[in-house]
Amino acid sequence: MRKRNYCCFTAVAMAIIIFILFVCGSISTHSSTAAARTHFRVSGKALYKLDISWPKQPELFTGQVFSVAVNHLAGVVYVAQRGENVPKVLVFSTDGDFIQAWNTSTLEMPHGIFLADPSTEPSVWITDVGTGPYGHTVKQYSPSGKLLQVLGSPGKAGSSLGPIQFDQPAEIFLHSSGEIYIVDGDGGINNRLMKLSKDLQVLWMHGERGQGLAQFYIPHSVAVDTCQRVWVADRGNKRIQVFNSVTGDWLGSWGSCFKDDAPYSVRLTPDQKYLVVTQLNVNQITLLEAPPVGIIGQCQVVSTIQLADDVKPHLVDLDQSNGDLYVAEIGAGQAQKFIPMNTGSV
Repeated sequence: MRKRNYCCFTAVAMAIIIFILFVCGSISTHSSTAAARTHFRVSGKALYKLDISWPKQPELFTGQVFSVAVNHLAGVVYVAQRGENVPKVLVFSTDGDFIQAWNTSTLEMPHGIFLADPSTEPSVWITDVGTGPYGHTVKQYSPSGKLLQVLGSPGKAGSSLGPIQFDQPAEIFLHSSGEIYIVDGDGGINNRLMKLSKDLQVLWMHGERGQGLAQFYIPHSVAVDTCQRVWVADRGNKRIQVFNSVTGDWLGSWGSCFKDDAPYSVRLTPDQKYLVVTQLNVNQITLLEAPPVGIIGQCQVVSTIQLADDVKPHLVDLDQSNGDLYVAEIGAGQAQKFIPMNTGSV
C-alpha cells in the first residue's frame, strides 16, 4: 500500500512540475515575443521614445494592422486591420483605452486611413484594395463607423469608367480646404496621383507608370505640407516625389535616402520640420529634414528608429496637437505609439 501511495505521489508531483515548466515556458515565450516587438534603437538625433503603455489592451489586435489615423481634438485613434472574422477598425483613446470596434461588412481590405475635418464634422476615410464586390474604392465613414460615401466603382478595377475609378487605391489625404489627394496604385494597373475638388472634380492628375519625372510605380502614400507641396512615397521607384499642390507641377525627387528599401509612408510633424517615413522591409522609421520653401534639394536623414526584425512598419499618422507618432505594423500585428523626447521638439 505504501509503495502504491508513493508511486501516486510521485506521479502527481511530476505532473505538477511538468505543468509549472509548461506555464513558465509559455510566459517566457510570450514575454520574449512582446520584448522583441517593443525593442528598438535610435541613431542620429533622438526625437522619439516608445510609449509601452499604449494601448492598454494590445491583445485586441487580431489581424494584420495596416494603417492608423488620429483625431487630436477628440483624443481618438483609429486602427485599420485585415483578416477573416476580425473587426476592420479598432478605436482607442490617445490614452490607450479601448472605445469600440467597427464590425462592418462594407470593408474588405483596408489599406490607408485618414481623419478629415476634426474641428467641424470629423469623418474617417479608408481606401479599400479588396478584389470583391466592395473593393477598389475609397470610403467615408462617420466616427462611429456608419458608411457615408463611396468613391469609385465598387468591385470594378481600372480607370475605363472615368478618372474616379480605382485599382487598389493606396492612400488619401484631405486638405483643410476640402480638396482631396489620392494615390491610386497599390499594385494595380493604375499608378496615379490625383487632386480632386471638394465636389469631386479632377483638378489635375499624373497617371503614367514609369521611372521618369511625375511617373510612378506603386505610389503608396501622400501628404500635403503648409507650403503648397505634395509629397508622394513612390514605393516601386524607391523615391519620394514632390509636386506643387496648386498647379500639379513637378518640383523634385528624393532617392538617395532609400537605397536599401523603399519609402512606404510619408507624413509631416506638426511643426513641419520633419517628414516621417517608414521602410517596411528593413523595419525602420526615418525622420527626414523638411526643406525650406523654394528648395527641394537632397533628402537629409535626421533620425532613424530601428525596430525589431519582422515588425514591418507600414503607414503612420501624427497627433497634430503634440506630435505623438502612431505606427501601424503588419508583421507585429499591432499599432504602437511613440512620443516626442522633448515637448515642442517636433
